[in-house]
Amino acid sequence: MVSTKVIIAGGGIAGPVLAMLLKAKGYDPVIYERTDGPTDMGLSLGLQPNGLRVLGLIPELLDEIERCPAIDEMISYSILPGEERELMRNKFPRERFDHGIEGVKRPLVDFEQHEKSVTVKFANGKTDEGSFVIGCDGLHSNTRICLFGEEEASFTGLTQTGGISPIPEIYKSQGLHPAFNIYADGVHMIGIAANHTQLGWAITQREAEAKETWRGMDEARQKEFKEGPFSKLPFGGGELIRTAERIIKYGLYDRPELQSWHKDRVVLIGDAAHPTSPHLGQGANQALEDIYHLVRLLVKHNPTASVPSTATLESVFTELEQLRIPRTSGLVKKARKMGDIRVVSGVEACKKRNELVRTMFTPEVARGMMEDFLKHPFEPGKSEI
Repeated sequence: MVSTKVIIAGGGIAGPVLAMLLKAKGYDPVIYERTDGPTDMGLSLGLQPNGLRVLGLIPELLDEIERCPAIDEMISYSILPGEERELMRNKFPRERFDHGIEGVKRPLVDFEQHEKSVTVKFANGKTDEGSFVIGCDGLHSNTRICLFGEEEASFTGLTQTGGISPIPEIYKSQGLHPAFNIYADGVHMIGIAANHTQLGWAITQREAEAKETWRGMDEARQKEFKEGPFSKLPFGGGELIRTAERIIKYGLYDRPELQSWHKDRVVLIGDAAHPTSPHLGQGANQALEDIYHLVRLLVKHNPTASVPSTATLESVFTELEQLRIPRTSGLVKKARKMGDIRVVSGVEACKKRNELVRTMFTPEVARGMMEDFLKHPFEPGKSEI
């Protein structure tokens, strides 16, 4: 029997994982990516237990990933005039969640839907045909534009400057694989160990709009930033700035919420469907949750992996939306709110923010949040695919 061909738009995080899981279920996935190959865009990627569970469904995949050390604890600091102090420490409950918190160039431009297939058209004029199309082509998704028309991404009012640096001595001397927050007046800095020797960090602040390019600073801008005011941050923050191997700056965007992610035989997942600002560290993990449920529903409604009817795909995609839209919509809103809380201005507002942080992240409250937040997309050992 000829395998059912599935066209996947996007070769970032979601596309290859989706392709591997579809292949394992009898489909014939083909990935189309807009770029020539790996680029210098972006920094590090945070995989949390919900995302790692999905990756764990692919035999031996986690063994191929260079494991970063388990994060020992999250340390939060306050920097206000006349006050530089540790706010709190939280250890991660690894025993409950299986894992610690670990980090063809043809852009699709149009498609035409048929009774049992979709013809996709590419920027170079070539075409291809598959049974159905899954758009996981990110914030700037051409698949989304083709489905629902062009719309402006929504600037959150915040920018981030991020980099990769050697782990500071303050943590290295204690033998820690750190994660930390620094809360200052109008500024927030987060850092998480990327491996045994390096740490990824990001500084968030409210300022004029910046493009969402995720490309590295040129040498002159990088030198200026390394010598600027952030180079004097305490608690290892300044050391990270001064020793950064690479620095990028980018605006933070999300998009208006979609009421539906599909039309007929084409569906969106990941950032193409629900782009989010990064303040919860859930962007890639939510894309992986989408993948799990999409594959699960395809197995449920089309167990033979034969060419599905449009009615079958309608059932799959509608059930996916009913399950996923409420969850992702809530997380997008929470991420934006968290970003706003982190960068409040004025000493009194910052003191209230700090007290809120202490209340939100006591060990008991943090454990409860983790229990609710990271039980998806399935309980350990209970996968349905």
